[in-house]
Amino acid sequence: MDYVLTVIGDPGSRPLNAALIEAVRGAVTESRCTVGEADWLAEGIACDIPFNGGEPTITQALVRDTLGPAPLDLVIQPAVGRRKRLLVADMESTIIAEEMLDELAAGAGIGEQVEEITALAMAGELDFEAALRERVGLLTGTSEETLNAAAEKMTLNPGAKTLVATMHAAGAYCALVSGGFTCFTRKVRIACGFSEDRANQLEIEGGQLTGRVLDPILGRAAKLMALEELTKSLGLTLQETLAVGDGANDLAMLGAAGLGVAYYGKPKVRAAARVRIDHGDLTALLYMQGYHRTEFREDEAAAGNA
Repeated sequence: MDYVLTVIGDPGSRPLNAALIEAVRGAVTESRCTVGEADWLAEGIACDIPFNGGEPTITQALVRDTLGPAPLDLVIQPAVGRRKRLLVADMESTIIAEEMLDELAAGAGIGEQVEEITALAMAGELDFEAALRERVGLLTGTSEETLNAAAEKMTLNPGAKTLVATMHAAGAYCALVSGGFTCFTRKVRIACGFSEDRANQLEIEGGQLTGRVLDPILGRAAKLMALEELTKSLGLTLQETLAVGDGANDLAMLGAAGLGVAYYGKPKVRAAARVRIDHGDLTALLYMQGYHRTEFREDEAAAGNA
């Protein structure tokens, strides 16, 4: 079969059943496709449906109409080359639950002011670099102890460790590329097992933030550059890469990757991304690549401290 449709639900509620999958197979058939047998990647959670023919965009639209409001994520891909050899992941609101500048600001008593700027920047309404410098400037004088306390509160999103461990075990290279800060990405890299982390560096003098970020700023263009550099250094093609993120500064790398996925993305990101996770956890990225649940490594059923 030339294509495969993957249907994925939340592992906690296990919303998939045989009747739903048969309804999906019927919708694929109606789109003038030849449909193969369903392959359950995980009972109640994820299922592959191979098919030939038709127009994938039309097929996916018909399947979505059939499912209605069911809380399920869908992706159609060529059957060949699904397993990616490079993962480039955003950190904040993707691998971890928090936006760390917002956490720092809350500790400094200016949470609402910084959160508003963060929301606008992540939605693509403000220039990322300018918004980053503005927010860091508001944190002038914040102590290193406050940074360390914020780092201790970071929580991994469900499936983060499993995603990285499983892809590593299959020979993939996993990189954490963040518009945040190295004082946080280092800790998450170690907790999740990423091979490397790239992020911005806060200037600290006398144990306090100066309110400045050291150049160069890692933003939208730099994330795309990281994807391209890692692809080239590993001797891969972009088709062999997977990128995931939630904010507007992730859009360039999501568009360039072989599989670019918006993870609970902001509205502009959800609208632009070819593939979205709106209901599952980070293990959905493994199901999209055709991994069976029995192949998972170091599964984390719930979020934990980074």
